[in-house]
Amino acid sequence: MIGLAALLWPQRRVTAEEALTQLDELPFRRMVAGHRGRILVVDFWATWCSSCREEMPKLIALFRLEKHKDVDLVTVSCDEPEQEAGAVQFVNKQGARAPHYVSAKSDEAFINAINPKWSGALPALFVFDRKGKQVQSFVGETDEKLIEDPVNRL
Repeated sequence: MIGLAALLWPQRRVTAEEALTQLDELPFRRMVAGHRGRILVVDFWATWCSSCREEMPKLIALFRLEKHKDVDLVTVSCDEPEQEAGAVQFVNKQGARAPHYVSAKSDEAFINAINPKWSGALPALFVFDRKGKQVQSFVGETDEKLIEDPVNRL
C-alpha cells in the first residue's frame, strides 16, 4: 500500500541546479582522475536502501573532521530516474558536498568498470589513493572505523 502511494503521490520536479550528474564508465573514470592528488572515497547508495541512509550521515561527519581535510567524499545515487527528486532531497539534507552523481546505468559493464568483484550490492564504498588507484572496497554495512583505517594509511 505504501509503495502504491509513493508511485501515485506527485513528485516535485528536480531543477537543473539540483539534478544529479549522470555517471557511466567513462565519466566515472574522469571523475576519479579529477581527484588525483587527494584521497577519494566514493559512496554508492540509494534512497530505498535503509543501510545507505543510515551510513551516509556518518560518512559525511567522519570526512568533515580536520584530520581528513585531504579526503574527498563523492556520493553516487543508484536510484531510478523517477526517484531522482527524493535522492536530491536526501543528499542535500545530509549536507554532502556537491557535486552529487547518479549512476546512468546499473548494468554489469558499469559495475565491472567500478570493481569486477563488486556485485552491485549497496551500500558500497570504494577508496582511491592519491594516484587514482582503487585500494579498498566495502560492500554492505561497514563500521566507520574500518572505513577510516585505509584512509589513515594513505
